[in-house]
Amino acid sequence: MIPRTLFDSEHELLRDSLRRFLENEVVPHYEEWEKAGEVDKALWKKAGEQGFLSPMVPEEYGGLGLDFLYNTIVTEEIGRMGLNGLGWQLHSDIAVPYITRLGTEEQKQKYLPGTVSGDIVTAIAMTEPGAGSDLQGVKTTARRDGDEYVINGSKTFITNGQHADLIIVVVKTDPSAGAKGTSLILVEANTPGFERGTNLDKIGMKSQDTSELFFNDVRVPVSNLLGQENQGFVHLMEELPQERLTVAVHAMSICESVLQQTVEYVKERQAFGKSVATFQNTQFVLAQLDAEITATRVFIDRCIELHVKKELSTVEASKAKLLATELQGKVVDQCLQLFGGYGYMLEYPIARAFADARVMRIYGGTSEIMKLIIGRDLLADK
Repeated sequence: MIPRTLFDSEHELLRDSLRRFLENEVVPHYEEWEKAGEVDKALWKKAGEQGFLSPMVPEEYGGLGLDFLYNTIVTEEIGRMGLNGLGWQLHSDIAVPYITRLGTEEQKQKYLPGTVSGDIVTAIAMTEPGAGSDLQGVKTTARRDGDEYVINGSKTFITNGQHADLIIVVVKTDPSAGAKGTSLILVEANTPGFERGTNLDKIGMKSQDTSELFFNDVRVPVSNLLGQENQGFVHLMEELPQERLTVAVHAMSICESVLQQTVEYVKERQAFGKSVATFQNTQFVLAQLDAEITATRVFIDRCIELHVKKELSTVEASKAKLLATELQGKVVDQCLQLFGGYGYMLEYPIARAFADARVMRIYGGTSEIMKLIIGRDLLADK
């Protein structure tokens, strides 16, 4: 494997600390949480106490003021250990950065300390029953009534939907203006008129609570507007590169972990009187996957470097997500094949990795949307 140059000794101290935390506080309970469909919410506060949540939040709001490399380490270790349903990335890498970047001073003082400590779990409500990757098709409305917005509509497939204390809701403040009429509004979960649907039963990432959310004449003060009114679509586009890079980082850590698990397994597994690792087909499959993982890892690490320097473009982030998640799907499928029938048993981590992987090519923008973004840029007059 080509040596990585992103991390220094301080980063590795965090990695070691996080590994111990996950091994002690998550692994013993993870099977139980998978069956329950959600993690114990007390885990969020334990993680917050150790500095594993929202590490990029500035120190003046209770955070550590670190860069994206620390978020990367958290995502990589979650993926490496197959603990994909914790929901921390949605909180730390996607939702909280909106508040950090767009929030008023009052909003930052009110919410950011809790997002670091784990007292406030966040979600972002974009997807609707009729609007997935097409954010311009959002139907949820926020009508201005004096000093309040009145929100009506519904959202679906919302990560952290059951646990969330604070939701960033994508709404139409000017339904006649299309994308230009979109805004972001903060809604606290105890607001009258807000309701959670049932915890959705998914193929994979079962410990990750994922819900429908309903807004029935939900009234919030105008001061809950996040960013500028009718500029929500622009705000969303500005944050999508980090979201997509986070998904790519997660996918790559799973690829590497699954490959290593498979290498170890085929050395032990016997067929026709000898180790499966001695078969030429086994060696060819693993060699091809290893080569592709190595090449993609180099590209993803370069994207991380660019993002830390605030130079990662939407197009390059889209390439990262497309390549990493498509490769993840290939890796878990071909590696599961080498496990034979045991690979289909949930007691083996490869089976859970296979189930967890499928959504990675959907959320954060489907592979088809990634290709559309890349293709349009490629063919544009420059």
